[in-house]
This record gives sequence, structure tokens and C-alpha cells, in this order.
Amino acid sequence: MEDIKSQDFIVNSEVKLNELPTRLENGASKKQKKKALKKVGKKLSKMQDVMYAHNRYGVLVVLQGMDTSGKDSLIRETFSKFNPRGVVVHSFKPPTRRELQYDYLWRHYVALPQKGKYAIFNRSHYENVLVTRVNPHFLLHENIPGIENVEDIPADFWDKRFNQIRNFEKHIVQNGTIVFKFFLHLSKEEQRKRLLRRLEKENKNWKFAPSDLSERKLWDEYWEYYQQAINNTSLPFAPWYIIPADDKREARYIVAKIIYEEMKKYIDIIEPQLDSSIQENIEKYKDKLSKSDI
Repeated sequence: MEDIKSQDFIVNSEVKLNELPTRLENGASKKQKKKALKKVGKKLSKMQDVMYAHNRYGVLVVLQGMDTSGKDSLIRETFSKFNPRGVVVHSFKPPTRRELQYDYLWRHYVALPQKGKYAIFNRSHYENVLVTRVNPHFLLHENIPGIENVEDIPADFWDKRFNQIRNFEKHIVQNGTIVFKFFLHLSKEEQRKRLLRRLEKENKNWKFAPSDLSERKLWDEYWEYYQQAINNTSLPFAPWYIIPADDKREARYIVAKIIYEEMKKYIDIIEPQLDSSIQENIEKYKDKLSKSDI
């Protein structure tokens, strides 16, 4: 497990999803994977404490993947050691009536991490080049000038959205947000098994909806649009990482390890130094506090 490196998963050239593995065969046991995640999770937590005190950077973690790819459990297990003040999770569902009164990126802008904190997007601005491509009639809710019907969507519409997303991410990176984008790469067969488990386990029944099956029929379309989105928006300042997701424990560890490896490169993130006037008088302050009348 220790030999997993960020560069093994980063997208720095055009990829084809059907040629990439959805599971690694490294021989690690469930116990070893759990132990490895716990170890790197503690390191990440300490690193985040320093980043919070430093107060110059925020970290945005984008999680995308087909239904049942393990986004919720990854968030729960990977960031369990974080101080709650240092991480905020946003789960983006269909836009509300209020959100539709703004452009599609607005609700993502307002959810960006504060300096010193992590923000996790469980689904993200990429839904606007995924779900809306599979279901283009959703665009009509956005009240975009010139688009009254699906037939009005111009041929270059999606290329323009890719460019808007690239500009959005470039802007936030230049202003102190570190961006990690993870695609949880799940096989269709593993999704079938996970959907079955939702039906077989009573405490998981609530997660199932008949729409899961209708969406599954669109698997090939989603994969094509995911592939296009990844290839069009994986750039050095905000790269995509494709994470084999058939093994949830392994996926959690890989994501945590990548974030830790990359965050170590920010050597300017250090704890702030005390003001010299305070530093010079520490012993005096300690002496005062040690007295019972204060």
C-alpha cells in the first residue's frame, strides 16, 4: 500500500475510461487497507490543523462518480480524523428555485472553502456537463437567453461550458484554493452488486430508487460524457485523478494518500510565529497565570 503514488492516477494526457482498471490487485488485506487509511488520515488531520493556523489556503475536494461509487462512505472514513471546524461537506442535488435565478456556477462559488479549511463537493459543478448532457431538457430550467427548446442548444455549447469551468478553477486556484478532483471509477458489474445489496439489506433500502435502474440504462452515455469532461478539464493547476473504486477501502486510502502527498509540496504552509513582543514575555505571562488570584 505504501508504494501508491499520485502520478499513478493523475490525468495528464487523454484517457479512455474503458481502458483503465476499476480495481487494483496489490494483495493487501482489508485489515491492512483500514490500518493504512487510519495512518494517513491522522497525518492529514495534523496537516490541516497547521493549514488552519496558517490561514492562506483553502482546499477543494471534488468527488464525482456513478451512483454507488462510494462517495458518501469515502467522505465519512477518509476525513474522520479532521477537526470538524476544518472541513465542510456540500452535497449538490438538483438546483433549487433560488439557485436557478443565478448562473450555474453561483452555488458552487458560495460553497468554496474558507481559507484554512477543506470543502468537499459530493457531486459538483461537473454535473452541469454530465447530467444536463444526458438530460438536455434540464437546461431549460436555467433560463439561458436564446435557449427556449432543446433544439436551440448550439453545437459549441458544451465546449463553452468546459472553458467556463476551466476559467472558474483557474480563478480560484490563483486566489489560494488548492483543487483535487477525483473520479471514482466503478465497473458496471460492481454497481449491479451494490444496488442489489441496497435491496437485500433492510437498513439500506432507503437508498434505493426506481430511477437508479433507469439511470443505469444510460451507463454508456454517462461514461462518454465523463470521459469528455475529464479530458477537457484536467490541467496542471486542477488535475483529475481516476481512482479504481470497485474496492471501497482501497479507493479511500488512494484518495487520502494523494491529498497527503500533494499537500506536502506546499512547504510554505507553516504555523504562524508569535509576535516578538509576546514571545519575549512568555515567561511573564506564565508567571501571572500560575498565580491563583488571576
